Amino acid sequence: MATRIFAQQLVGRSGEKAMSGRGENRLPLPVVSPYNESYLIMVIKHAADIPSSEITDKKLYLNRREFVRTAAGTVVAAATGVLGSEVLLRAAEPAAHGRKLANVKKSPLSTTEKANTWDEITTYNNFYEFGTDKDSPSILSRNFKTEPWTVAVEGECNKKAVYHLEDILKGQVLEERIYRHRCVEAWSMVIPWVGFPLSDFIKKCEPTSKAKFVEFTTLFDKTQMPGTRLPPALGGLHWPYVEGLRMDEAMNPLAILAVGLYGEVLPNQDGAPFRLVVPWKYGFKSIKSIVKISFVEKQPLNTWQDQAATEYGFYSNVNPEVNHPRWSQATERRIGEFFKRKTLMFNGYGAQVASLYAGMDLKKNF
Repeated sequence: MATRIFAQQLVGRSGEKAMSGRGENRLPLPVVSPYNESYLIMVIKHAADIPSSEITDKKLYLNRREFVRTAAGTVVAAATGVLGSEVLLRAAEPAAHGRKLANVKKSPLSTTEKANTWDEITTYNNFYEFGTDKDSPSILSRNFKTEPWTVAVEGECNKKAVYHLEDILKGQVLEERIYRHRCVEAWSMVIPWVGFPLSDFIKKCEPTSKAKFVEFTTLFDKTQMPGTRLPPALGGLHWPYVEGLRMDEAMNPLAILAVGLYGEVLPNQDGAPFRLVVPWKYGFKSIKSIVKISFVEKQPLNTWQDQAATEYGFYSNVNPEVNHPRWSQATERRIGEFFKRKTLMFNGYGAQVASLYAGMDLKKNF
């Protein structure tokens, strides 16, 4: 005999469902999630009801479960006009290769770990301005216009101006920085960015002694970024997306402004044309498509802290000893690997950055 139930499926940022009850048929807990949600009608069959023809290979089942979860959420979003019909008609595919960047130098700060592929990096990532599913940015950012691009420099500095990106890059030595990337959702990659030290740019802006923090702002354009059309009352973020660093963090040699990937200009879905990369922090700190950099005296309120202060802090350093309220941060799933691996303190960059937080309570200042 089959039992028909109505279940609310809420998938957390870790991609794992929180469950209640006991046994095989327990139901998902209704947790608040910044990642994705969908509503499903489920028919639960008892063992005697299931013919052998319906028993699915485990690998196919897992893929199918992911397809159903993603498709359900996408249909709802498209039907309400948030994402538009394009997401229903086009599938995720790797970014087209772009212009090669000239005279890119290798960096001794790069990891020797094997980098993830172009296909993996450009089809699996978070960029909420283009939707909340991992493949949404690859689908919905295809027509995103990144030229011309300007960056406004404001606040406590002597060189306030609106700079064209080509002027920012003029005379700047670009480096390949192969960095570990750790998402707060407990997945990770190794990514070969191309960029230059954030400290170089800061020095050119000549911040005053009042500048204690650096605040970054992403482009906010509803016409190009369908994810920004979802209002906060329906689960959307408070746009524009904002992030910040303490000044000494920003001046650390590991922090870079990236303009490329695999030696080419940044693909749209990965934060084109100008983004931050801070490898010892969770990925959401590495803000994308930057249009404003402000030097400020007080600590900025970053977007995810504004959204859920008990779950996402200002510092957001990778820390396997401080769990997210809804999942463990002790391990991570490297994209392309089957088994989980242990998460490293500061994502393995402790030798370069641990001194920045000497004497701080990292559980309180998460």
